[in-house]
Amino acid sequence: MALAGCPDFFLRHPNYQESMDRTSSRRTKELIVPGFQRSANQNLPHHHEDDVDLEQLVNDMNSSMESVYSTQSDTALLLNNGHAPAPHHHHHHMHPAFPRHSQPMHIQAVRCLQEEHRLRPASLPAIPNPFPELCSPAGSPVLSPIQTPNNHIVKVWSEDGAGKVVEIPADMTSRDVCQLLVYKSHCVDDNAWTLVEHHPILGLERCLEDHELVVQVQASMSSDSKFLFRKNYAKYEFFRNPLNFFPEHMVAWCQESDGSIPQSQLLQNFLNSSSCPEIQGYLSVKEPGRRSWRKLYMFLRRSGLYYSTKGTSKEPRHLQLLSDLDDSNIFTIISGKKLHNCPTDFQFCIKSSKVRSDCKELKMLCAEDEQSRTCWMTAFRLLKYGIVLYQSYNVPQQRKSNLSPFTAPVRSVSENSLVAMDFSGRTGRVIDNPLEAQSAAVEEGQTWRKRSQRMNVLGSSSPLHPSLSTVIHRTQVWFHGRIMREEAHKMIIQQGQVDGLFLLRDSQSNVKAFVLTLCHHQKIKHFQILPCEEDGQVLFSLDDGATKFTDLIHLVEFYQLNRGVLPCKLKHPCTAVAL
Repeated sequence: MALAGCPDFFLRHPNYQESMDRTSSRRTKELIVPGFQRSANQNLPHHHEDDVDLEQLVNDMNSSMESVYSTQSDTALLLNNGHAPAPHHHHHHMHPAFPRHSQPMHIQAVRCLQEEHRLRPASLPAIPNPFPELCSPAGSPVLSPIQTPNNHIVKVWSEDGAGKVVEIPADMTSRDVCQLLVYKSHCVDDNAWTLVEHHPILGLERCLEDHELVVQVQASMSSDSKFLFRKNYAKYEFFRNPLNFFPEHMVAWCQESDGSIPQSQLLQNFLNSSSCPEIQGYLSVKEPGRRSWRKLYMFLRRSGLYYSTKGTSKEPRHLQLLSDLDDSNIFTIISGKKLHNCPTDFQFCIKSSKVRSDCKELKMLCAEDEQSRTCWMTAFRLLKYGIVLYQSYNVPQQRKSNLSPFTAPVRSVSENSLVAMDFSGRTGRVIDNPLEAQSAAVEEGQTWRKRSQRMNVLGSSSPLHPSLSTVIHRTQVWFHGRIMREEAHKMIIQQGQVDGLFLLRDSQSNVKAFVLTLCHHQKIKHFQILPCEEDGQVLFSLDDGATKFTDLIHLVEFYQLNRGVLPCKLKHPCTAVAL
């Protein structure tokens, strides 16, 4: 009789069969262990050290086999780095109860791991986690990864060669970058700052529009190109004085209406997409691959720039497209005569956005005078961007209208937090009335001027101890020291040739004199400021002593309010800010 769960080894043993035959009638079954023969004359009832309970022995053997199987499987997982081993197919029969003796088993390591795993829960008490949110980084405000935008590195250079690196997002416009640089440099924000795309190898540069994305423009630039931080007062000047930018002989509809188009209608035709404005006139075009130029009659329309193959004919069969407006930008040529043998100094260029450093793909153009070049370049911008330019122009105007009349120019947060104070009494008080604060500022300025005059009279005028009136102007943004006449011309042209743009510099011919450089009607003029002595005090005059001033600051302030002998008032100082 076979027992359930009993191995066949014990059923085939002779002593086991004999014992089964002798104890078949008994419920308690006995097993005569080999090597221990019970004598017939021993009539003891039972010996506990010789008699073994069969059911208990079977259960113990089954549990031992299960532990061997679990140990062998755990060892195989450790040897295979946690992966289940591939099944092996054996051709000969082997009983599953006995493992192969040729297989090494690291039972000790597995037992240590099992013992450690068994003792860990009992040794550590169940302490609740007081900060469950820190265990899940997805919902944790501390451990969760911060989603930063995809920022880009942009380096901007100033006029003195200094550079500043800023990190900006991909959707940051040129106006936003200028506002950031103004804030970091602590300079006056008069909405005239702009970024300049400069190509030194090609000798080209242009002012970025306020709505253009800086990262996109940087992606189209070559490795030698860079951004410059500069003022451009002529950026939106054509909205204020359109007739100065569009001469009647260059605008087609003005000729058709005998020049009776008002200023508002002139700009409206440019901004309206349904109208068809047209700029026409002669331009010199550089022939591709040559240094020679050819004079052609040009037509600038919304669809592109055309030239006539037959005189001044406008017939479609005589017009050839030179460049479109959508995928191109207009640049000013630097040192055109030296690099490209330009016939005049009023050159400009149309460059495709796909062209990086190939001069052969550039459309070199040259106008007859500065007014013609300004008209062509301004019309190109208006026809390309249209109403977007007008919206960019209105943004600072709307912001300015929302401010109070006494609001000072924005410099920095620390300076804007200052308030007007009155210390005439025993205790100081804050001046809340803007008119009172303004009059107090004027009175304080006059008091300082009288005090400086007394210091000039009593003080020494020796070279080792110069008077305050002879050096105070060097701290002003409009004074540029000992620069040449050509450098002054270059700065005025770069910052926009608008009426009233000025700077002061040291005279090259007279050591004690100064020169006022002023722009009027897109022409640059120079006025010498001579010193004169009166009652032992050094004064300065611009009109041969008719009007005298104690210092150059007083002189500039006077001509900002009065035109005097100048063709126009001083409006815009030509500045160069170091980043």
